[in-house]
Amino acid sequence: MESIWLTGASQGLGRALALELARQGFIVYASARNQLALQELKQQALGQKLSGMIVPKPLDIEDAADVKTVLDSILSEGPIAKVILNAGTYQPVDASDFDCQSLRDLFQLNVFGTVNCLEPAVAALRKQGNGQIAIVASLAAYRGLPRSAAYGASKAALIHMAESLYTELHRENVDIKVINPGFVKTPLTDKNDFAMPQRVEAEWAAKHIASKLSKPGFEIRFPTPFAQFMGFLKWLPYGIYFPLIRKISNQ
Repeated sequence: MESIWLTGASQGLGRALALELARQGFIVYASARNQLALQELKQQALGQKLSGMIVPKPLDIEDAADVKTVLDSILSEGPIAKVILNAGTYQPVDASDFDCQSLRDLFQLNVFGTVNCLEPAVAALRKQGNGQIAIVASLAAYRGLPRSAAYGASKAALIHMAESLYTELHRENVDIKVINPGFVKTPLTDKNDFAMPQRVEAEWAAKHIASKLSKPGFEIRFPTPFAQFMGFLKWLPYGIYFPLIRKISNQ
C-alpha cells in the first residue's frame, strides 16, 4: 500500500480526509497535537474495516525537531507517496483588534508550521525522485476580505510558496498542489457569526480532494460556484472591487 503523511488530522477536514484516504486503501500517517483524538481516529478506521489504515503520528508542527523526527520514522517504513499539509487555524481579526501579536501567532502556525513540514518533506521527495506535496490554503487568500487581514494573509503566503516550489520541483518529478477550500463545516468555522455561502460538509470536501489529488493541475478549489465567484473577484480592479466587497459585507 502507498503511504500518505497528513497533518492536522485530529478534527474537521483533516480527520475526514484521513478516513477517506484510508478508505481508498492508503496507509495514512496521521499527525496532530491531540494524541487522544488520533487514537480515536485509528479506532474509527478499524471499526469501519477500511481497506487502508491510519497510523497515529502525534506532533506539534511548530516544533521543527519534532517534525523531522516524525517524518524520519515514517520514511524508515518505506517511501512516501504523498504529503498533505493541512494543519492550521483560523482566527478572524477586526481592524479594531489589529495587532502584531495576532498576526505573529497565526503566521507561526499556518506559515512557519507548514514550512517546518515542507523543509524535510521536500528533501525526502527530491531524494526519492518522486512524490506529491499538497498544501491546504484557502479561497480567502484570493483577495483582502473583511476580518481576514491575518488569516487571509497567512494563506496567501502558502499559495505564493506553493507556486514558487511548483516551478522548480516539477523538473524533479515532485508534484506540488495547492488546495483552496471555501467554507467547510468544521469546529473552526462553527464559531463564525456571519453567513457562509455554499458551506460544505467535511466529508464531502474530503471526497472531492481525494478524487483530485491524482489528477493533473496545480490547484484544487471548491465548491465550484463559490470558487468561480472568488476567482472573478481576484481579477477586479480596486476601483470596482472595494465598493463591491463593502456592499456584499455591509462594511
